[in-house]
Amino acid sequence: MKPQRVVTCFLEREGKVLLLKRSGKVGTYRGKWGAAAGYIREGESPLQAAIREAREETGVEELELVKEGEPFAFTDPDIGVTWQVHPFRFKWVRGEVKISWEHTEYRWVDPADMEKLDTVPKLTESWRRVK
Repeated sequence: MKPQRVVTCFLEREGKVLLLKRSGKVGTYRGKWGAAAGYIREGESPLQAAIREAREETGVEELELVKEGEPFAFTDPDIGVTWQVHPFRFKWVRGEVKISWEHTEYRWVDPADMEKLDTVPKLTESWRRVK
């Protein structure tokens, strides 16, 4: 099976990262906390996908790339999918948080507290690659 190429986008402001709680309307990991994330479209670079997803899911108007992490792959046997994750870290420059239908709430959290939340798989691994 061909891996599903996705981006995970950590948006940082004043030392905290924005985490979003996934709604019941999304295809996977409903009710879990995660960063802005989504599929990389055909013909789109991972960076282009990351910027698009960050804007669509959070309402950020201006962001600044801090780091592009080394991609990694993992298989989630519960849903039978192999994910190829491209992690990114951005500085939130301007805009108010406006979450999309894909999420029900958001929190700015200290990265050290990420593990205390019920998150999507491998979220802390994604963060480790961009911190």
